[in-house]
Amino acid sequence: MPFLTIFTPTYNRAGLLPRLYKSLKSQKSKDFEWIIVDDGSNDGTEELVDKWLKEKNKFNIIYKKTKNGGKHRAINLGVKLARGKMFFIVDSDDYLPDDAVKFIKQNEAALPKGFAGLSGRLIIEPLEGGGSFVGTFRDGVASVDGTTLERKKNGITGDQAEVFYTEILREFPFPTFKDERFMEEAVVWNRIARAGFRIRWFEKPIYVCEYRSDGLSASARENHKRSPRGYRLYVGEFIKSRAPFKERAHLALYYLAFRLGLK
Repeated sequence: MPFLTIFTPTYNRAGLLPRLYKSLKSQKSKDFEWIIVDDGSNDGTEELVDKWLKEKNKFNIIYKKTKNGGKHRAINLGVKLARGKMFFIVDSDDYLPDDAVKFIKQNEAALPKGFAGLSGRLIIEPLEGGGSFVGTFRDGVASVDGTTLERKKNGITGDQAEVFYTEILREFPFPTFKDERFMEEAVVWNRIARAGFRIRWFEKPIYVCEYRSDGLSASARENHKRSPRGYRLYVGEFIKSRAPFKERAHLALYYLAFRLGLK
């Protein structure tokens, strides 16, 4: 059984997937499987992956094609299919430094009970020459322990590269609403936090990202408009959480403006 499941949801990214595939083949540790859930692509993704399935790799590739239902449904399916002890979501337009899997495996062994997983930092490409970090991290420390709701208190802001225990994710599947194709990932991460599970956040970069104009981050507002019940669920649960008051108040005001059409 592989130690790690690397999971990639994809939709019409045949032009970008080869970069991720190349980075997986370059990993110093091959103790992982790669699960790809194709969310209804029509750009030749299936043929591309079929070619890779015929190549000799030191890791398994599992490919599933589904009807377009959104990233959160794809993650739910990936978690069901996963055989790895840990589960790492790596988007189709991103890739990994060659020591990412090795670092995750080495540091998971030291996690105490009560942890949902670990996380490293994201770096914006190019990796060569030193890309810029996403967000901030507490100065002078290599790691910080805390829940996702305690990130800002611990000096951590911006997107991070979380790696969860697969069994934890099976306990906390993404909620789904009929005819809605978007759900904030923070809904599940915050539910895990409210259950008391912590994450060990590392300053070490383990993920190279590219924020694209056609990506989910860039189209968040439109996704919220098209998936109003999912967005309302996220906002409602966050406001009732133990996150710092300023963060909850800020989101509540933003949501009010959003509902009034001011955002």
